[in-house]
Amino acid sequence: MSHSDLRDEDQEEAPLDPAAQRLQAKLRRLLLGSSLIMFLGFIAVFAAIMYKINASGGNEADRFAETIELAPGSEVQSATLSDGVLVLLVRKENATSIVYVDASTGATLGTSGFVGR
Repeated sequence: MSHSDLRDEDQEEAPLDPAAQRLQAKLRRLLLGSSLIMFLGFIAVFAAIMYKINASGGNEADRFAETIELAPGSEVQSATLSDGVLVLLVRKENATSIVYVDASTGATLGTSGFVGR
């Protein structure tokens, strides 16, 4: 064992002067305050994430129209929803057409027919 090891074990730290103690207390308060702000920030972020996960855009039944009116004798071959517009492939007798319907109100926005050439 060297002399420096014995010296380190035998000596205790000298007490701090009042200015160093004030500085140490100030740094502890600063650390406590910043830790508290960081903790509150994490709580706010997790609360926002949980809110977004659990919040729904309203009642699911209100998002879509209850009934959609089509011409008598029409048969829906296919349906696709895109950006709130319901696109229906409708067959009536020998004609096929595409009907665009507002999904929330059920109102017909337009119709595209197919013409053979």
